[in-house]
Amino acid sequence: MCANSAERRPRCAARLLAAFAWLSGLGLPVLLGLAISFLIARGGSTLGPSLLFGDVPALAALTGRAPVFDGLWPALAGTLALVVGTCLIALPVGIASGIYLSEFARGRWARLVNLCVDVLAAVPSILMGLLGFGLILLLRRTLLPDAGTCLLLAIACMALLVLPYSIRTTEAALQGLPEPLRLIGPSLGLTPKQNLCRVLLPTSSRGVLGGAVLTIGRAAEDLAVILLTGVVASSGLPAGLTSRFEAIPFRIFYLASEHRTGAELELAFGAAVVLMGLTAFLFGLAHLLHGGLRRRIL
Repeated sequence: MCANSAERRPRCAARLLAAFAWLSGLGLPVLLGLAISFLIARGGSTLGPSLLFGDVPALAALTGRAPVFDGLWPALAGTLALVVGTCLIALPVGIASGIYLSEFARGRWARLVNLCVDVLAAVPSILMGLLGFGLILLLRRTLLPDAGTCLLLAIACMALLVLPYSIRTTEAALQGLPEPLRLIGPSLGLTPKQNLCRVLLPTSSRGVLGGAVLTIGRAAEDLAVILLTGVVASSGLPAGLTSRFEAIPFRIFYLASEHRTGAELELAFGAAVVLMGLTAFLFGLAHLLHGGLRRRIL
């Protein structure tokens, strides 16, 4: 009897663990579907050209001939500029740093770099925004009296915030490759650099893409950084890197916290749906670029 009960306990534990794993795996898409359905139900009625352009003709708004004050187009353009600028800085540096940590860094220097990455990953977004704001105050008192918060400052602070995601995902993707795969290149006479470019990076590209997706998502939705580094309401389309800008997360925050009517709150939900669609579009574009790049490398 004791032996049978001892055998049943591991089986019951394994079944409970499997059931919990299934529930967790199936629960995630269910919760995501509920959240998306709720946003669409609350903001779906506002979706349309008027949500983006207000009373301004779409062509005039897209070309910048007419300013848009009651639509999301300036905020959408500012968010796109923020995401693209952040990715242009964070992805190359993050991927290169991840490759360095995985393939070349050794000893004390590797431990020091890893510590710096961990500390950077632990910095809250509000502190990163305060860092950018403090930098502007320092520049105004020393070298640049006319310096102010702007799109470039927001891009730089956002790139620092999302950099650890790209570094860690690239490092983990390369370190997770099996040892026999690492030996394929040297066995064929490839140099270490050729093996890295021809074998290791294409094979681990899906994991590297994961870092790019996290970078895009965080840059598109974070509010605390841009709140202190250049985002404002009703600034119009970004005039340049040194100008202030609008962003959809700030518009959602502004409408949700300052709404006076139910219609304005519905506009906040509509803006949330637009932000969700923009993120999905950027994710899809990242996957397409990943597929094309992998075919070109291979």
